[in-house]
Amino acid sequence: MAMPLYDSQPARRVPWVTYLLVAANVVVFLLTPMSNFAAWYGEDRVRECNAAHFVHEYAAIPKELTTGDQQPIPAEVVRQCGSADFDKAPWTSAFTSMFLHSDALHLLGNVVFLFVIGMGVEDRFGRLRFLLAYLLFGLVAVYGFAWMSPDSTATLVGASGAIGGVLGAYIVLNPKGRIVTLVLPVIVVRLPAWVLLGYWFVVQWLSLSDEETNVAHSAHIFGFLAGVVFAVFARRAGPVGRIAALSRG
Repeated sequence: MAMPLYDSQPARRVPWVTYLLVAANVVVFLLTPMSNFAAWYGEDRVRECNAAHFVHEYAAIPKELTTGDQQPIPAEVVRQCGSADFDKAPWTSAFTSMFLHSDALHLLGNVVFLFVIGMGVEDRFGRLRFLLAYLLFGLVAVYGFAWMSPDSTATLVGASGAIGGVLGAYIVLNPKGRIVTLVLPVIVVRLPAWVLLGYWFVVQWLSLSDEETNVAHSAHIFGFLAGVVFAVFARRAGPVGRIAALSRG
């Protein structure tokens, strides 16, 4: 496993949007029943049931996204925790799911990648365009996952799809960049960006055949490809367009 620590090409201005997105993901996690901080959701079984209801209300569910209809809470959850009364507009869950995480490790892995890689992409896109692109990558990832499994009622949470788009954009925008990387358990090396991010993509691709995983690898791939395509079109704007983008926001 490899984890980025530092982008050796520093940003030319403060990456406020990257900081904001990292903070938003952390704060939202702390306020959900999936964190130990949110004590108001109760303890033990009560907390687990509150988490189950919370996830079904705010997570993206493929069948809801493809049909536009809210799906009932699974019978197993109802048997163990009872029903929950809420009205859900499925399309909104494509946004809310991007800021939810199943546990602290899930959150940590995502925000580290976003913090290290996002700064360079924001520096080249400009703040507003980076924010819009991030949300777009997340939407492509969520709906791509739903398209691959249109009848699935599995819950999808996490920023990985949007962050995958940021990784794809970075490769296009800064293919010669180098990233200081922790190769677990203890090796720290300075790797070309295409090696680290290409490795990440290959791992996602090879993991598609793992039927026992609860990780939405297809969402990661759709997000990554969206980032590549978006960055290619951004580069076609030419030097003037890129300079103009850097001056905004």
